[in-house]
Amino acid sequence: MASQPRVAAPLPVGWWRALGALTRSGSAVEGLSWALYDFANTIFSFAIVSYAMSLWAIKFLGEADGQFAFTLAFSASVLVNAAVSPVLGAMSDRVGQRKGFLLVFTVICVVATMLIGFVDIGLGLLAFAVANFAYQAALIYYDALLPDVSRPETQGRLSGIGVALGYMGSIVSGLLFKLTTDANGDSTVASFLLVGSLFALFAVPLFVRVRERAARGSFRAIDAVRSWAQLRETVRHARETPGLLRFVVGRFFYSDPINTAIVVMSAFATQAVGFTPGEALNILLALIVVAVIASFGWGVLVDRLGPKRTLLLVLASWTAGLLLLALWLAPVPFLIAGAVLGSGLGGVAVTDRLLLIRLAPGDRLGEMFGLYGLAGKFSAVIGPLLYGLLVSNLLPILGQSAYQVAIGSLLILMVIGYAIVRTVPER
Repeated sequence: MASQPRVAAPLPVGWWRALGALTRSGSAVEGLSWALYDFANTIFSFAIVSYAMSLWAIKFLGEADGQFAFTLAFSASVLVNAAVSPVLGAMSDRVGQRKGFLLVFTVICVVATMLIGFVDIGLGLLAFAVANFAYQAALIYYDALLPDVSRPETQGRLSGIGVALGYMGSIVSGLLFKLTTDANGDSTVASFLLVGSLFALFAVPLFVRVRERAARGSFRAIDAVRSWAQLRETVRHARETPGLLRFVVGRFFYSDPINTAIVVMSAFATQAVGFTPGEALNILLALIVVAVIASFGWGVLVDRLGPKRTLLLVLASWTAGLLLLALWLAPVPFLIAGAVLGSGLGGVAVTDRLLLIRLAPGDRLGEMFGLYGLAGKFSAVIGPLLYGLLVSNLLPILGQSAYQVAIGSLLILMVIGYAIVRTVPER
């Protein structure tokens, strides 16, 4: 290739120009810098939330207490975030200085992640809860920066690049994470230092190259009160649109098992099925690849069948996968179910937001997306906590069957969500 530079050059240059065309400034560097933050924060969500922290808690507290303590810390952090997210969102809109808030929450997440390995497990779980809260809070300001970076008609494409880089962040972090584990595949102090360092490294371009364009304002205490009053108004507006509030309620139920599976899958794979931590990490990486590939297939189905019918197919596939896990605790059924759930994970990401767009009035779309996101956050509080309570209390009585009961509870919630969505009218 070195002997033919003129042949190789047009491809990257064309791609670079196309990326620049998505931004207000025409700068591909600014667009890539924004999208790289998705790469950075997914490193944390995959390596710490989905894999390392649950196994770290089990290592020090035991199988039952460790899983309960982890799910409690996770649920508490999401609950606090859900409670203050309307206020954080109002601050983002009124103050306009989103990069400053984003920097604060990013630094908190990075520092708290690095501290986990240096303190005892109690303080480690507290540090994890702080890090996860900051990660969730940072997303509000990161998402709000998109209109500053992207032209209105290209926001979907630039957002899609960020999602793609997020999947890449999961894969890269998983591969690098292997370099810091011990001989058994367990996390070490270096594992948490690595994740925090990678998050910080790939977040830097956003703060250096992205330029804010929103007007600056001020935020007062009364604005926090008004943000909660607006939430009540949003629920009232959702009731006025046929099927919209019903869909949000349905999303709460079907998001519950999905959010729980993402959080507890590594612990389930090691404690319930018998894989080693290293094998569990490889399985999670494989499931991400399945989700990426399946997303394209679900996207084609959405265009042909519409978002509601496609979402029902996705939820049906999740029902089948959860049923398989609830019936058999063995490696082969787990791998089959994991592939089904992985493909469905990509399907949910593709379909349910499109159904909301079809249901919501155009002039209230942003307002309804706030309600949609809040339902997802509250489901992420209840699902993991319910799972952790069932496992920790039933494990001494039922043994490994406690995991089947816990998965069965998720299966019931998924069926309820499917039944509610099925009654939603699709405009």
